[in-house]
Amino acid sequence: MRLRHALAAEIRAAAMRTATQALKRPFRFVLVGLACAVLHNVIMIGLDRWNVHYALSSMVSFVVVVLFGYALHVRFTYGVAPGLASFWRYGVGMAANYPMTLALLFVMCDLAGWPVAIAAPVATVAMFAWNYVASRWAIVRNPSSASGLQ
Repeated sequence: MRLRHALAAEIRAAAMRTATQALKRPFRFVLVGLACAVLHNVIMIGLDRWNVHYALSSMVSFVVVVLFGYALHVRFTYGVAPGLASFWRYGVGMAANYPMTLALLFVMCDLAGWPVAIAAPVATVAMFAWNYVASRWAIVRNPSSASGLQ
């Protein structure tokens, strides 16, 4: 009887650890995503104030934010070791942001006449779900390998 209770207690404890980790990962993704979004918008709005076109500003932001985001995601969000293959996948996944963001900015800035200071944050929010899916695919291809969170 004691063995059965001990086994049940261990199973409950393991389930709680798994549930806690499952909740930490999206929360950590949101924190890193917010940091990346702030950095992206600072770059976009700052370069716009210097009259740099949003297409060029987006390229500058891409390079800076991919390096920053990857470093934070591998260590903080997913708790895995960085690697060239996962960095390459992450960069490719995030590169898909560029044409989608440009299309959104074209519609909002060029067609609707919105200022970049408004359009860039709106485009950032619109891209959030894609970024979660793409970064998860790129960095943690095997869900069981992301067990480094504690």
